[in-house]
Amino acid sequence: MAVVNPAVGAPKGAPTPKTSDNNLLLTIVKYVGLTVLNAFGLILVYTFLNQENIGLAVVSGIIVLGTNIITFVPGLAPLRWMLPGLALVVLLVLYPISYTLQTAFTNMGNLGDNPHPLPRGRAAAQIVRQGGVISSPEALEYSYNGYKNDAGQYAVLLTRELEDGTLEAVFATQGSLITLPEAPAEAPATLEGFTLMTDDQMRTERNQLQRIEDWGDGSIAVTITRRSATVGERFTLYEFNGTDTITNRETGAVYIADDATGFLVDIFVWTVTFSIASVILTFVFGLAMALVLNDPRLPGKFIIRSLLIIPYALPGVISIVVWRAMLNTNLGVVTDIAEGITGTRPQFLLDPWLAKFSILLVNTWLGYPYMMLVCSGALQAISSDVYEAAAVDGATSSQRFWRITLPLLLVAVGPLLIASFTFNFNNYLLIEALTFGDPPIPSSPVPAGYTDILISYTYSLAFGNDRGADYGYASAIAIVIFAIVAVVTLIQFRFTRQWEQVGENV
Repeated sequence: MAVVNPAVGAPKGAPTPKTSDNNLLLTIVKYVGLTVLNAFGLILVYTFLNQENIGLAVVSGIIVLGTNIITFVPGLAPLRWMLPGLALVVLLVLYPISYTLQTAFTNMGNLGDNPHPLPRGRAAAQIVRQGGVISSPEALEYSYNGYKNDAGQYAVLLTRELEDGTLEAVFATQGSLITLPEAPAEAPATLEGFTLMTDDQMRTERNQLQRIEDWGDGSIAVTITRRSATVGERFTLYEFNGTDTITNRETGAVYIADDATGFLVDIFVWTVTFSIASVILTFVFGLAMALVLNDPRLPGKFIIRSLLIIPYALPGVISIVVWRAMLNTNLGVVTDIAEGITGTRPQFLLDPWLAKFSILLVNTWLGYPYMMLVCSGALQAISSDVYEAAAVDGATSSQRFWRITLPLLLVAVGPLLIASFTFNFNNYLLIEALTFGDPPIPSSPVPAGYTDILISYTYSLAFGNDRGADYGYASAIAIVIFAIVAVVTLIQFRFTRQWEQVGENV
């Protein structure tokens, strides 16, 4: 029991109370910090208003005002520790969501010369001009270097080796094609008022170089690809006859505008198919490997498990790039093996169906180790007494798997399968790194490919569209993706009864 000092009125050994000097110092630090924050916030609000960015100005003002309210209201003192997190949630989560909703219900598409969607006639003419003009089969192939002048115009230096070993050089600018009297051994730094572009610039601005309708004198077409260029007589593949149909002059096929389906539905069907097929394939192969490793008679299980886990241990983008090289039409190892078996050289990344098969193949390789680990843990959790009772009752190995192992396994793994579907539904990295969404869909007015899923299609609409950034359409699709993922998540909660389990512990 502490002894009370009558002169002081406090027990001996009691902690010394904080002095008023400490309180004063903390108060000064608090108000100085708050003053700096308010000044910085007001500068941001003014800057955003000056740039006519009303949304960010309002969000900045809300963050500053909320910080002051939480600081001065005693009842909100516990929230002071959460201020940084709350500010980031408002800025990086709530504002992007609200801005996406606003953009989705506006017409913020094609922010070029025409801020509105193209009418049918102009859309068809654009398909004919941009998507359907190709060089003739007799076109000559050149290597090329890109050039750009101060006015933002583009040009290319085309060079090729003739039969006698000499070089031929052609300089193509917008509207003209100039044959140089002497081919330079190396691309000069400047030529005809244009400056040589670096490799990074050509990769970044390749879309500008690939706009074939801007090259030549009207009768000559220069087609730019990633590695080479071709020059030949301009040949219009598609013809628009004014009756809402486009005719392929080479094959005679007639294309009719489809107002009911369109590319989005086709891409949506492939997205769902890809997600479901990926879940099934990774689960089947992962479970098969887990069952093999779960057999006590298997020797060297540690080494085998370590080898099987390699695809999961490596960074995904590295594995995807390696697979892209192995599936290459000209130099791919997988292509060489397939040619030795079938006698033909398959175009894994160029044929629409083979490209989809390649995506599923690579995704299975990347995903089965995760499923193997999950299934291995779930199998270890199943009591051996259940199998012993089933064996006594005369159940075969097949019956034990279908009636005991798989049902009990799905109870534990089922929610993860739903989560895997959600992940693959937005698996942008695989599509972008393996196929870039290619092969492209012929006559598509938007950058859509046969292997595009909704998320890669949305990215192309917003940032990879030559005719302009279609932010409105891309935002609308993003909301659709969010709704689908939200519904799948609710199904997952319902399937696992997570809400009921949490409610029991409250």
